Amino acid sequence: MKTLVLNSGSSSIKYSLFEMDDQSVLAAGVIESIGGSHSLHRYKIGSDSAISQTLALADHAQGLHTLFSGLQHNAILQDAAELFCIGHRVVHGGELFRQPVIIDSRVTEKISELSALAPLHNPANVQGIQQALNEFGSVPQVAVFDTAFHQTLPQHAYHYALPRSWYDDFAIRRYGFHGTSHYYVAKKAAEHLARPLAELNLITLHLGNGCSITAIENGKSVDTSMGMTPMEGLMMGTRCGDIDPALSFYVERIAGLSSAEIEQLLNRSSGLKGVCGENDMRAVHRLAESGDQQAQLALDMFAYRIKKYLGAYFAVLGKVDAIVFTGGIGENDSWLRAQCCANLAALGIAIDEEKNTSARAECLDISARQQAVAVLVIRTNEELEIALQSVDCVLNGGS
Repeated sequence: MKTLVLNSGSSSIKYSLFEMDDQSVLAAGVIESIGGSHSLHRYKIGSDSAISQTLALADHAQGLHTLFSGLQHNAILQDAAELFCIGHRVVHGGELFRQPVIIDSRVTEKISELSALAPLHNPANVQGIQQALNEFGSVPQVAVFDTAFHQTLPQHAYHYALPRSWYDDFAIRRYGFHGTSHYYVAKKAAEHLARPLAELNLITLHLGNGCSITAIENGKSVDTSMGMTPMEGLMMGTRCGDIDPALSFYVERIAGLSSAEIEQLLNRSSGLKGVCGENDMRAVHRLAESGDQQAQLALDMFAYRIKKYLGAYFAVLGKVDAIVFTGGIGENDSWLRAQCCANLAALGIAIDEEKNTSARAECLDISARQQAVAVLVIRTNEELEIALQSVDCVLNGGS
């Protein structure tokens, strides 16, 4: 049962081809700089070494054709008919899409209409969907939404304290993101704890260049740090996270910046990058180790913001069975995990230093002995989760 997962950006296509019978990765790659004379296609066949090609790809249609030709050339996929389905990552489903859905013209139109909520992502997602329908029209295709897992947030958690008309007329509310990752690691945590997800309270932390934290009650998302956009919440690689909203008006007045310039700065030049000039956490650590005070400040701020949310979500849930770290930073940064969990023994949270610094695993329990709250490090796999949800959607007729 071969399933292709596509993640289309404005000038890129990231993909993975799975054999769902054993959930193995047959091929995975990324096509970048689409629309230029030096497009780059990097991919791996199974566990083989990575292959790179420089091509001239005018658009996503040529990109998908290159992708398919590569799979044929390597005898991974001879014909599109071999595909059981194609799963598409879609960033924003608004309030329309609470679960994966089989794509047709109506679904594509609705995703496009939601572009106002995700102007950097949904138009690119739609472009990839349309080209995939052209290239693989006979194959069932499924949209899987980053926001869907958070559609269980209660009204008191997703509403902002703003005029009601803003919600009614403009759909302004908290939506949350990284839902596919939060759901995947929540399921893996339930497997590790040998308990049904529906009986667990978890706090999951997806920490990468983008960061979010989610409170999960009885298996359902009840609060999450990202809001109407991915800019709200935790401090991130280049995003500011929570700030005083009046700050934008102040900067506009005293610096003469336009709203578009301020938005760009808050999205692309803030967070770790804004504080110390680097947004790669590994580079920030190197700077801090060399004595750079701004880098150390950035690390301290990053950990402090996470700890504040941990405390808040502990209060929201009342009882927590496990805390889960995932994402590139969450899975690899033992210093950060230790800082986030330090001095929380009163909440039943403490980690074992030796376990915390041990080698990576699919699921690693770093809790100290006899603690009420398990602390887990789980490797996320959003592509596999999209494939799983896509297959399930097709098998169940799109519902």
